[in-house]
Amino acid sequence: MQPRNMSMSGVVDLAAVKAAQEAKAKAEQARAEAARHGGGPGAVSPADLVIDVDEAGFDRDVLQRSTEVPVVIDFWAEWCQPCKQLSPVLERLAVEYAGRFLLAKIDVDANQMLMQQFGVQGIPAVFAVVAGQALPLFQGAAGEEQIRQTLDQLVQVAEERFGLTGLAVDPDAEPGDRTADEIPVGPYDALLEAAVRALDAGDLAGAVQAYRNVLNDDPGNPEAKLGLAQAELLQRVEGLDPQRVRQEAASAPSDVSAQIAAADLDLVGGHVEDAFGRLIDTVRRTAGDDRDTVRLRLLELFEVVGAEDPRVATARRALARALF
Repeated sequence: MQPRNMSMSGVVDLAAVKAAQEAKAKAEQARAEAARHGGGPGAVSPADLVIDVDEAGFDRDVLQRSTEVPVVIDFWAEWCQPCKQLSPVLERLAVEYAGRFLLAKIDVDANQMLMQQFGVQGIPAVFAVVAGQALPLFQGAAGEEQIRQTLDQLVQVAEERFGLTGLAVDPDAEPGDRTADEIPVGPYDALLEAAVRALDAGDLAGAVQAYRNVLNDDPGNPEAKLGLAQAELLQRVEGLDPQRVRQEAASAPSDVSAQIAAADLDLVGGHVEDAFGRLIDTVRRTAGDDRDTVRLRLLELFEVVGAEDPRVATARRALARALF
């Protein structure tokens, strides 16, 4: 089978401007945090540049990691002879490129849902995910020179449009050891308590600022991330007329602003599945910047509910089907 879809021309269409700005800002923030502690970004072992991914870990290992490094996905199977020729080449190049991309290997026999979500019709098939955006690279066997050209384009786009410079690699690091994870942060009890007091007093702006103060110093703080998402949600629905919002959403199914406002109200009212379903349906009906605006709001609502909630996992799979 001859390789196809080697061009990177589609990445601009898939990478909306807002997503690029957010991913670039996150990368810059991470680099600034590392510099403040006198070190580089979290160093990984060369062995950590090739990972096996399944459906349960896809969000963590692919979608989340794609905000710091381009993730190349190798769909393969044990019975696939061309896969056995291609996979070693990709694994060797992942080490050679020294952290400029991460290789995620997905066994299609064990992860058929992911295969369907990406629309894989034959293997080997290679995709990339950059800042949460998926794009096909090629399907079938490919020569090493063609693969290198595609990877070069991928890492260039990732850096120029998203500010993703990849992972630092330490040949002496133990597999699974990331020095950035060992950087001590906090404590932030006082700031978090201030945010809660502001929420209790109805001072939403004050709560938002207090949570942001924590995240400015500790971007990964889970309590602050959750609190900020909840406070911003309450801030958005404050002063809305629920009846008017729902009437506008019912009369204009493709109106992005109307659907987003109605979804916010759904979530505040405890109608989690309704909020998620509304925005996923809107993703299906829209394209371009409008679609990305809806997708980003849905991701924010996922933060409000929490990644461990089974309704979030179900909605993420539905979103992937709508996007891909």
